Amino acid sequence: MTRNDETSPPLPRADPSQDASAPPGYRALVVVILSPLAFALVFACWTLFAMLGVELRRDLALGGVGFAVLLAMPMLAGGLASLPMALLARRFGGRRVMLGCLLLICPFLWWISQADHYLEFLMAGLGLGLGAGALAAGLVYVAELGPPRHAGLALGFYGAGMVGAGLSYLLLPLVSQAYGWRMAPLLYLLPVLLIAALLWLFADDADAPASPETTEDGDDEAPPTRGSPRTRVVRVACLLADWQLWRLAITYSFFFGAFVALALWLPGHLAARYGLSLQAAALWALPFTLAVGAGQVIGGMLADLRDFRSLRWWVSAFVLVCLFLLSYPPFSMRIEGIHGELTLRYAAPLWGFLGLLVAMGVAMGIGQGSLMRLIHRDHGSDMALVGGLALTLGGLFAALLPPVFVLGGEWLGVRTVGFMFLYAALVACMLIMLADHARDRRRAR
Repeated sequence: MTRNDETSPPLPRADPSQDASAPPGYRALVVVILSPLAFALVFACWTLFAMLGVELRRDLALGGVGFAVLLAMPMLAGGLASLPMALLARRFGGRRVMLGCLLLICPFLWWISQADHYLEFLMAGLGLGLGAGALAAGLVYVAELGPPRHAGLALGFYGAGMVGAGLSYLLLPLVSQAYGWRMAPLLYLLPVLLIAALLWLFADDADAPASPETTEDGDDEAPPTRGSPRTRVVRVACLLADWQLWRLAITYSFFFGAFVALALWLPGHLAARYGLSLQAAALWALPFTLAVGAGQVIGGMLADLRDFRSLRWWVSAFVLVCLFLLSYPPFSMRIEGIHGELTLRYAAPLWGFLGLLVAMGVAMGIGQGSLMRLIHRDHGSDMALVGGLALTLGGLFAALLPPVFVLGGEWLGVRTVGFMFLYAALVACMLIMLADHARDRRRAR
């Protein structure tokens, strides 16, 4: 089996392992350590509204739909900002864009602590979403300056910054109880400024990013950072018209968006389903976020060892089974037996529900880590474009899910409707993968 058994030949790309100007170990170490910390803090800021849900719904008199829209705001702005910020990071340097985005979310954190009206919280949520530029820029930064031999491990470790949701699960309820919920957003101001200062002092950008248009015989065309803005826009539009850039990005966007949505939805779901306090429900949801983070590191390591293109099929199938089981709500069944009526009752215990969540979380993390390594391998010269596209699609998908979960629950009257919708979305994603595979086989003939 060849490496590209499921895909057509990759686009021409520069091999970072053969780059004579590869960054020294110190720079790679700084990138691999500071970038995930920035990722974790931005992600923790996105979960503010979810962990302050009880207080916000009480003070603002919010219904389920209004609160779901509030949860979706950071993801909506983040999805729209990811691709442009990734392209800016490719042009001006990932460190500069990360710094700008980290500093940009600080006034919005302060605004949340002072806001009184629903519209103010919506606007502040949109501002927090601009922090996704730090995620996209960090992805480009790690891809450029991370260790070339262990790019998958570095990208997986970077993606593991999603466990920042667990930071909110642990800290925000405690701070809210001790000092009031308005102090909770201010909790992240100092760490965000600290990471920005460390990036400013100890990190730097790539000396000379490799041009995507450098050919194997040494002929160079104008790099994307040169020329008029119209030329750059036309080039990006032509690249986006190529299906090769979308095939892995679509699958990655499902895993990314599903995790973001579940990280926001699970504490409230567990609290309502099992009669827990929001703080206790958040602690029960914490293993899921940790499992996804660990899975990302494992997936990146596996993709470093082998191409593992078939891994996305196995991971998707496993997640599909988990979503099918998680979709079952508590129910009763009456059977007319020979000796009378039999009644069967099903209600997943908390430990069983959590076990399925953790298993699914590991699989989702492996899928994200391995897919991002494949994107880096196949489209290394256009990592800003393809990686930014994957984050954009994932952010928009994540923004769609909270309102869909609430509206679906009100329509069907079933609490597990979120898992049902994710099951249907994954089926659609796998059908796209199957059609793509069939098209490649026809071309091979």
